[in-house]
Formats: sequence, C-alpha cells, structure tokens
Amino acid sequence: MTCWYEGPLAAFDTETTGVDVETDRIVSASVVVQEGPAIRPRIIRWLINPGVPVPASATAVHGLTDEHLQRNGRWPSPVMEEIARALAEQAAAGRPLVIMNAPFDLTMLDRELRRHRASSLDHWFESAPLLVLDPRVLDKHLDRYRKGRRTLTDLCAHYGVTLEGAHDAAADAMASLEVVRAVGRRFATRLERLSPAELHTLQAVWHAAQARGLQAWFAKSGSEEAVDPAWPLRPEMSAAA
Repeated sequence: MTCWYEGPLAAFDTETTGVDVETDRIVSASVVVQEGPAIRPRIIRWLINPGVPVPASATAVHGLTDEHLQRNGRWPSPVMEEIARALAEQAAAGRPLVIMNAPFDLTMLDRELRRHRASSLDHWFESAPLLVLDPRVLDKHLDRYRKGRRTLTDLCAHYGVTLEGAHDAAADAMASLEVVRAVGRRFATRLERLSPAELHTLQAVWHAAQARGLQAWFAKSGSEEAVDPAWPLRPEMSAAA
C-alpha cells in the first residue's frame, strides 16, 4: 500500500500585503496538485487587485507592485470563491493539502471570504473535511531539538528540496509539497502508519504545544508578543476586539 507521502497531494500558498491576518489582503495565490512523486503537477494561479495599497515592504518580498496588480489583478470577491472551491475540491477528492504555516494562509483566506463574500472558510468543508499537512509543524515535532530557523527556505535546504523563485505562490506551494514528501520519507517509521486524518488531528495538538513553548520563551525574553495556539485556522476575532 502506498504511503500518503508517496501518493496524491495538493498544496496551497498565498502572497499578501503584510502579515496581519485580520487586516492585510491576499495579492496572489496558487494551488498545486501532484498525483505522485516526479509526476508533473497541475498548477492554478490567481492574481488579485486587493483594492488597498501594497506596502513597499511587501513588494520587496514578492515583487508585486500596486501598478502591476491594478493592471493585471482581478477583483477579490470572485477570486476568493474560486480559491475556496479549489480547496474544497481537493478535500472532496481526499487529497491532503500541504500548507506551510497553515494558520496564516487559511486565516487570510477566511477573512477575505468574510470581507468579500459574507462567508467563511468552514462553510466550504461541511461535506468533506480539509486534511492539512503543515511542514513547519511536522518538522518542529519530528526534529524538535534541531537548532536554527525553520522558514520554508530553511526547510528546503535541510531536506534537499530545490526552491526556485521563492515568494512566488506557486513556487512556494510546490516546494512545501516536496518538503512534506521528504519529511515523510525521513521519518517513515514514525509516520507511515498514520493516515492524513490522524496527522491532521495530531498536528493541532503539536502546534498548540509548540505555541506554548514559544510563548514561554517570549515571556522569558521580556516580549509581550502573543502566540496563537489555534491550528490550522484561527478563530474569528470578536466584534469587541
């Protein structure tokens, strides 16, 4: 029987106007579908005119300028529905969805759906659950004592994955997918008997523990920065917040 990391996988990534999931906007996104290792992936791309200025700091990361997005980007409302439908199709097909730092990208999409469609991400997964594989959470749990940063670039270097065109949504999604396959192979004895559904549940627990550890480190360092333990989607902030 083929292990999940050698079988069909999909991946999702976004580029945004910033890192605040409550106020920033998605400017590009991609879903990559690969039926197996070394099989040519199918790639879906979206370019969005967010309707708000793109800070220079964000453009410096992904290279997308206001002018380019206004000329070539689509309005957010129909795009957000298309993205949500594409993710729901992966869930319905039973393909695990690889998302590096899932709480960021999924929460960004949820807030955009609420903003532009008066909807939510959960609505799209009422009939088939979303099964997420987060390379950041998996790597931190399986190799917890390794020192150093764990950005996508770092994970690619560690697992021998080529990342061409970093901070392009499609390139990052494909690299994340390959990292997850590499993690699966490296830790096969610990992962091969776990189904994607079981891993999804476990990652929520692992991420919460990782968040508590990071929160304790911040407190020890005198930082007041808060770490959200929710995974793979952060709950909506209350109206009072």
